[in-house]
Amino acid sequence: MNMPAPNMPLPMDTEQILNALATAVVVVNAENDIIHVNNSGEQFLKGSAAYLNGLSINKLIPSDSPILSLIDQVRKDGTPVSEYGVSLLTPRLGSHFVNIHANPLPDDPGAVVLAMQERSIADTIDRQLTHRGAARSVSAMAAMLAHEVKNPLSGIRGAAQLLEANADAGDKELTRLIRDEADRIVALVDRMDIFSDSGPLQRGPVNIHQVLDRVRKLAENGFARHVRIVDNFDPSLPPVYGERDQLVQVFLNLVKNAAEACPDKGGEIVLSTTYRHGVRFALPGSDSRVHLPLMVCVQDNGEGIPEDISNFLFDPFVSTKPKGSGLGLALVAKIIGDHGGIIECENLQGRTVFNVMLPMATEATELVHDNNEKDDS
Repeated sequence: MNMPAPNMPLPMDTEQILNALATAVVVVNAENDIIHVNNSGEQFLKGSAAYLNGLSINKLIPSDSPILSLIDQVRKDGTPVSEYGVSLLTPRLGSHFVNIHANPLPDDPGAVVLAMQERSIADTIDRQLTHRGAARSVSAMAAMLAHEVKNPLSGIRGAAQLLEANADAGDKELTRLIRDEADRIVALVDRMDIFSDSGPLQRGPVNIHQVLDRVRKLAENGFARHVRIVDNFDPSLPPVYGERDQLVQVFLNLVKNAAEACPDKGGEIVLSTTYRHGVRFALPGSDSRVHLPLMVCVQDNGEGIPEDISNFLFDPFVSTKPKGSGLGLALVAKIIGDHGGIIECENLQGRTVFNVMLPMATEATELVHDNNEKDDS
């Protein structure tokens, strides 16, 4: 089906659907002339459809705009491309921080559909930066506790042992209480030591499916015996750029949480991997684009996450479990952040999905190489 000519309206039902979207939708032909724009697109481009249809998009945005480079990439590759966290600043359009999704139209060679979402990914990035900041706070707290608390506790415990040697039965019960409580505090500090920074990650190519297979075996032979685990892997995925043991720890935590959320009967966890072509993130204050095309999903069919804590799920000491410490997901967020990735949670009816987006080994190593060359120059 060919796209309509400029100023030719789409069928009424399609027109109404597109105009109901909050996302700005703009369609350009092979010459970059606008051939359709919905209501949100009119607001975004600051013009009516009558004015915009037939107008070249090159006249509305600068020649170095990432929108134009996305359009060129879609035409070159013939596949959809998404770019997140794009800053747009033009005299006509003003300042915007958006997601851009560009898709080719197979039946109209050269035509591209642009969908632009205002600031939705900015909130995601802000949350990721908050998660990382919270994890760093826990790291500092762990270091402080190890230095300022464990040493005095060792002295207190030793003194209690000395007193116990000459104490009567009643006092021995108190000295044992002192020792037990000192041991409990030390154990808590030791648990927080996992957040302490141990230097830069020793990253390299990691087969994510081998990581997930190991996690699945550990789960099926331990905490997830009562749960059915299903995998839906894309075998063609390239390696992840990461540290294998830490990635095992991440997905072991996520699968353990999923298993605990599943019902006693009929519980199911789905592990899936996919390649999201063209997914790129730009962090605020940075000119570089981080490519995160590899996505791993951990899905369970539990009751979901309470709405009141869903926005704080990755903060330290926040837990849905009555006896949970609230450190597991905070650690997961820290490790994923250290890998340059992003983790998000979708709280859907009848299922909870954790999406982890990670860099690809080849692209990540090339980016490091390019940055090193710039530093040398």
